[in-house]
Amino acid sequence: MARRRPAKVHGLLVVDKPAGVTSHDVVSMARKTLGERKIGHSGTLDPDATGVILLGVGNATRLLRFITMLPKTYETQIVFGASTSTLDDSGEVVERFEMGGLAPSTVMAEATKLTGDIMQIPPMVSALKVEGKRLHELAREGVEVEREARLVTVHRFDVIPTTDPLVWNAEIECGSGTYVRSLAADLGSALGGGAHIRSLRRTKSGSFTGAEATSVDAFDLRPMADVMRDHARLAVDADTVAKLRNGEFLPTDPGGDGPWAVFSESGELVAVHERDEHGRVRPGVVIPSTV
Repeated sequence: MARRRPAKVHGLLVVDKPAGVTSHDVVSMARKTLGERKIGHSGTLDPDATGVILLGVGNATRLLRFITMLPKTYETQIVFGASTSTLDDSGEVVERFEMGGLAPSTVMAEATKLTGDIMQIPPMVSALKVEGKRLHELAREGVEVEREARLVTVHRFDVIPTTDPLVWNAEIECGSGTYVRSLAADLGSALGGGAHIRSLRRTKSGSFTGAEATSVDAFDLRPMADVMRDHARLAVDADTVAKLRNGEFLPTDPGGDGPWAVFSESGELVAVHERDEHGRVRPGVVIPSTV
């Protein structure tokens, strides 16, 4: 078997995903445009959803786990009074409810109850794998499987009424692994009925916003160091750089929880160090020099 050639292009892409394409489609487009196979993304967006998706190119793929963990912000509309098979407006309505008398104070109070650390059951239309198969693939086959509730974190769940009493705008800031469509469905249930979402858009991933994202027709490669801009930064001298390239530990504990992006004095990203389960600061990723 022929060995894959080493990556020659390294960096970060901040992309505004359009509706109608999968996250994998965006990766494929980037591979074709950049002529680079080694590209991955930091978090799946549904095909119908739009917004910020982060792609690591070349050596930056090894850093994606540090941005996957960052909180994300979404905007959507919640439609009360109907539950759908997909929990969004692409599915079939499976049940209708009379919910015309929703009081704003009640809706806001119930949304607040769905913040913090909560247990959430992944929807059947998610990309989560069960026994090697994605749930949405099973759903298309008409198969429903038992899913375990998972702990997720919702930092903020803001709901704003519109001129339609059954349609509310929502902005959600949440941790990785949170399903916005499930939040909306749970809110509908808490209010004595049902709900689904439409027009889901990811507006932020970590500190990366839609305002700085480019379209899939105009990929703009950013420096690999940008991947770590939301994490603590350390600068070390040339002697320490040489040691870190060989996988050695930092000479002193930097303090804090980490992870720490370690740079040379010239601004080159050298490594990322993190605490292990014993509290020791260890190299998590060592970046080979591209010079």
